[in-house]
Amino acid sequence: MNELSFAVPLWVWAAVTLGIGVMLAVDLIAHRDNHVIGFREAALWSGLWIAIGLGFGLILWAWQGGDASSTYYAGYLIEKALSIDNVFVFALVFSFFAVPDAYQHKVLFWGVIGALAFRLVFIFIGAELLQVFFWTAYLFGAFLIWTGWKMAVSKDEEVHPDRNPVVRLVKKLIPTDPRFHGDKFFVRVSGKRIATLLFVVLVAIEATDLIFAVDSVAAVLAITTNTFIVWTANAFAVLGLRSLYFCLAGLLRRFTYLHYGLAVLLAFAGVKLILSETPVGKLPIPLTLGVIVVTITVSIGWSLIATRGPNGDTPHNTGCPDETAESAPAVDSRSASSTTPHRTGGPPS
Repeated sequence: MNELSFAVPLWVWAAVTLGIGVMLAVDLIAHRDNHVIGFREAALWSGLWIAIGLGFGLILWAWQGGDASSTYYAGYLIEKALSIDNVFVFALVFSFFAVPDAYQHKVLFWGVIGALAFRLVFIFIGAELLQVFFWTAYLFGAFLIWTGWKMAVSKDEEVHPDRNPVVRLVKKLIPTDPRFHGDKFFVRVSGKRIATLLFVVLVAIEATDLIFAVDSVAAVLAITTNTFIVWTANAFAVLGLRSLYFCLAGLLRRFTYLHYGLAVLLAFAGVKLILSETPVGKLPIPLTLGVIVVTITVSIGWSLIATRGPNGDTPHNTGCPDETAESAPAVDSRSASSTTPHRTGGPPS
């Protein structure tokens, strides 16, 4: 496998990871009052996270050259596109459990912490397997192709967060109050420490993140097995996931055909990974970037055009929430289940 390789000092790993931690801390402090996040605020934060993610690619270009930078951008774009799929499921989980808008950011914050941890583990395991055992490229490639096919054909499958085996296990092992107690995950009732419904929601989000982390990391590993690039592409894409959710929450019903684009990207990543262990070798990064950009653009554009109103306007019930609204519009669990794309078949049920 012709692989991009460059030495990354330990202090660089530490500095980048520390920087990610600082950004997470800033985000937590900025939203410690549990206020309802409107579209304007979400858009500003999304713009900031995207700028940071794109800016890191420029740092890589100055440090390691164009190949490293373009490889990072390819991984960042595919992970950013796949993160929109997470937003669909997050909306469904929040709607299913009727989570108050003011508490959603806290759940997403800790959900992102879990997502980063899962991805870091999978990155090192996956990269090591691909380097040591060449045949794992065929397994990962087949898995991505199957995942893409599953996403394309499972659009109408319903997802039931309460049937998730992890959620059910938690309810069996930990005494749980089926109510919200503010933004607390645990409370004391009659001197006994019990979990709240918000903790159950967090478990559902983390279980979803665990599933999504597998195919997300595999998709980026299809581009490169350089662990530093895979980690930073995943991390900077996931950092903006919370803001992306609040920005896109009201637009989810308009992304009718996005899951087809994501399915194409996953299948393309699978084919790319398989070809890397054949005489064809790795496909050029410019070609990979082109396929990613065109696929995302076409699927989103196709969705927005197909869901325009009769006069070419945007339907009133699909706009993002604004800051004057008392709360962001929830996604009805009955309708969301028929419009939610599911990677690997969605959360296990």
